[in-house]
Amino acid sequence: MIPRYSRPRMAALWKPRAKYQAWLDVELAAAEAMADEGLVPAEAVAEIRKKARFSVKRVEEIEAETKHDVIAFLTNIEENVGPASRFLHLGMTSSDVVDTSSALLLKAAADILIEDVDLLREALKTRALEHKYTVMIGRSHGIHAEPITFGLKLSVFYAEMGRNRERLVRARENIAYGKLSGAVGTFANIPPSVEAGACARLGLRPAPISTQVIQRDRYAEYFTTLAVTAATLEKMAVEIRHLQRTEVLEAEEPFSRKQKGSSAMPHKRNPILSENVTGLARVIRANALAALENVALWHERDISHSSVERVIAPDSTILLDFMLGRMTGMIRNLVVYPAQMKANLERTGGLYFSQQVLLALTRAGLIRDLAYRLVQRNAMRVWREGLDFKTLLNEDPEVARHLSPEALDELFDLDYHLKYVDEIFDRVFGAESEA
Repeated sequence: MIPRYSRPRMAALWKPRAKYQAWLDVELAAAEAMADEGLVPAEAVAEIRKKARFSVKRVEEIEAETKHDVIAFLTNIEENVGPASRFLHLGMTSSDVVDTSSALLLKAAADILIEDVDLLREALKTRALEHKYTVMIGRSHGIHAEPITFGLKLSVFYAEMGRNRERLVRARENIAYGKLSGAVGTFANIPPSVEAGACARLGLRPAPISTQVIQRDRYAEYFTTLAVTAATLEKMAVEIRHLQRTEVLEAEEPFSRKQKGSSAMPHKRNPILSENVTGLARVIRANALAALENVALWHERDISHSSVERVIAPDSTILLDFMLGRMTGMIRNLVVYPAQMKANLERTGGLYFSQQVLLALTRAGLIRDLAYRLVQRNAMRVWREGLDFKTLLNEDPEVARHLSPEALDELFDLDYHLKYVDEIFDRVFGAESEA
């Protein structure tokens, strides 16, 4: 059975309550940093921390009148705190709160995604080691090329997801910046020391320089990283879809006992999970483009980025979280058909040994072009007539002049293609490659 991935943790990050709580955390951190600097009374800040509460419903009621979400939020806090609330938001602008809190939320989202990637890599490693020597045909342009193993195929995905993990860590690091520099970033009404103190309390770093907003190249990097990770998942999904085709059927998504594949055709077992991942990757790529469009704002700030980020931040993080969970379930439960892999390997009558024969002929003294033509003319007969490649080579007098039947027997050795599998696994998994 494939586990269901409802992902409540990620979805909860983007609910209004979580957003307002992040805003409150920023306001409290700023007030406490101001108290440290002697700019506001410490006892007032203590009272604020004790009494500060918000109601999502009440904030929305106020916003319906003010048409400004941060003002609505602060008004609701003031209703609960009383006179001491006058020491909140001193010298700050709305983007100080919104951008700094967004850094908190995107950082938390990255933490979840990194955990997801670790789970997927663990599943890939387990199945790669299981199928380290499960031989199958490698394909280029969709056409049979030379043998590989299914474990090697999964190892490629494992290594790529490792690079995605590194990218996510970097994106998390570069998004985790706050700013409390005021309306145009000059600290005119709030000193840089307050920004530094507040960010330290929040686990963020202060942006070295900002305008009214954190610069959106950081966001572009973050959402592009999500898109690259989604592209890898799509790559894996497309591979599974190809391997599940009826004519190939070397691997297959799990199909539960009561599952149905088609309303019209009861026999169908469709790769719907992989197709779903493929489609969702398109959405995340489109969102990355929107993030790139947000980099160029007017002067010190306009609001064109805000509406975009209200959509792409929850959508991209929730979708990638879901996709990673779905792919982990698919890999853990992927049905593999080694016998079918072997049957497909032999469908071309040994043509995958053509390069060994080519190299042997050149070593025997033939120029490469002549050797290529000798091998190719026999290979084309295999394609057209369904004959056995080695038999044709033995019967070809020009080939036989340079390669004896015994020499051909040695060339037609499957282990020749697999002699470095252990070394490749050592590169990818290190000491765990023999687990």
